[in-house]
Formats: sequence, structure tokens, C-alpha cells
Amino acid sequence: MSVGAVVAIYFVVWWITLFAVLPWGVRAQGDAPERVPGTDPGAPARPGLGRKMLATTVLAAVVTGGLVYLLTSGAVTLDDLPMPFETKGG
Repeated sequence: MSVGAVVAIYFVVWWITLFAVLPWGVRAQGDAPERVPGTDPGAPARPGLGRKMLATTVLAAVVTGGLVYLLTSGAVTLDDLPMPFETKGG
């Protein structure tokens, strides 16, 4: 597997993981003791984006490593995956 393919897989996995990690530990300003004037009550009080980006990076690296292992080890091949519109015969 080429380095470019691994980087592309990591990029896609990183973005998917980011959207999964974003809701972790979110507390709305409406629920917090202090609220910044002029902001929506549903806006996060402390988004913690640095921690979330770090968690995203680590999780994406683990998931990408697992995917690369599965694809390069031969444990899973394209023939193992069901193809819904596969034609039989010539």
C-alpha cells in the first residue's frame, strides 16, 4: 500500500472521527453558571477543541493502523466483501 493511500485513508478517518468526538463533554452556556452576553444559550461553554483534536488524532491513527493492517495482511480482501450489484457470468 502506498504512502499516499495511507495518508488519504487517515485524512478521511480523521474527519469522521472528529465529528464523533466533537460532542464529548459538551456543556451548553445555558447550563453553565456564567454566560457570555450575546451568545446562543446552546453554544458550548468550553469547547475544548485542543483536547478533542488530540483525541481525534490518536483515535484516527489507531483506526487507520487497523485498516492498513487488515488490508495489507490479507485477512480481508475485496473478494471477501459482498458486492450488491455483482454480475454473474459473461
